Amino acid sequence: MLALLLLVAAAAWRVIAVHAPELSNFSPLMALAFCGGVYSRNRWMWLVPFAALALSDLYLDHYYWVEYHYQWTWGAATLRLLCFAAGLLIGYQLSAHRTWTRLLGGALGASLLFYLVTNTASWFRDVSYSHDAAGWWQALTIGHPQFPSTLYFFRNTLASDLLFTALFGRAMEYAARRDGKPSLLGKRA
Repeated sequence: MLALLLLVAAAAWRVIAVHAPELSNFSPLMALAFCGGVYSRNRWMWLVPFAALALSDLYLDHYYWVEYHYQWTWGAATLRLLCFAAGLLIGYQLSAHRTWTRLLGGALGASLLFYLVTNTASWFRDVSYSHDAAGWWQALTIGHPQFPSTLYFFRNTLASDLLFTALFGRAMEYAARRDGKPSLLGKRA
């Protein structure tokens, strides 16, 4: 039931955020993937962020096509899924020796990886970018003129990943203490 609730909430948040430009890319999905790797040994729970991403992508693909005639591709969707898988693996690697510093550092690393990979891929496949260092820099900083800058998206991504990772970590610590268990920091769940 918790997985279904997280799936619906994450997908809904991502869909709602597209209609509030100030929330663009402010999403709990990478934090869910990363924290799933950190805290969950149940691999079925690892599918939650991927299902939320896939479901919300269906809506967002339609929205961006109608609003901007910008169509997402299967390659781009696959690349996003791979970035989330990398975030999950980063979380799993950190799970043996959890500290708040490592949790937030891992979330930072997952955010940075997503930003670099997706914007580099956009630069590579998008003919409106020049395929040189200047075009790559444009893809990493200002992006397309009809959208907010890619640094704006990265700022929101980073803020949401750090915030939701901290909230999820705090919730896990609270649940462990409430159940009379020792801190989960420093131990595998």
